[in-house]
Amino acid sequence: MKAVLRFGRVALLLGASALPSNAHVTLEQREATLGAPTKLTFRVGHGCGESPTIKVRVQIPEGVIAAKPMPKPGWAIDTFKSRYAKTYEFFHGAKLSEGVTEIAWTGKLADAHYDEFVASVFVAADLKPGRLFFPVVQECEQGVHRWIEIPAGGQAGHDLKEPAPSLILTPKR
Repeated sequence: MKAVLRFGRVALLLGASALPSNAHVTLEQREATLGAPTKLTFRVGHGCGESPTIKVRVQIPEGVIAAKPMPKPGWAIDTFKSRYAKTYEFFHGAKLSEGVTEIAWTGKLADAHYDEFVASVFVAADLKPGRLFFPVVQECEQGVHRWIEIPAGGQAGHDLKEPAPSLILTPKR
């Protein structure tokens, strides 16, 4: 019986430690390779208090090019295009100097439900290895979460109230 109680306490602690990651908008992918395409899956696990999410806006950082959102049944998609700070090499010798720099999905996601918002992107080869942040604004019927905080030197993402989702860029192998 003591072993069962001990297991229950361990499971409770492990479950509690997993809660903060569910409380934020996060990226399913942990890493992306420089000079390669990747799929980004933004996970939304809650609304604003009990208010449903009605819009998810993702800022595409400089050096992440050729962004294409995946359609979601029941959700409208808006993309916002602008010039990149420089011209980037893409597939088959193509060069891109402008493209999608923000994606917005508009619909309705009850606070009691979880969903994912997906985009295909290409990570430019001339970015530096390290952490790359994707600021997200989650608008609700009542309230908003701005998942835009980026850790300062020596600070961890879990120290922030509303951290931006991020992934680690790795060199091409």
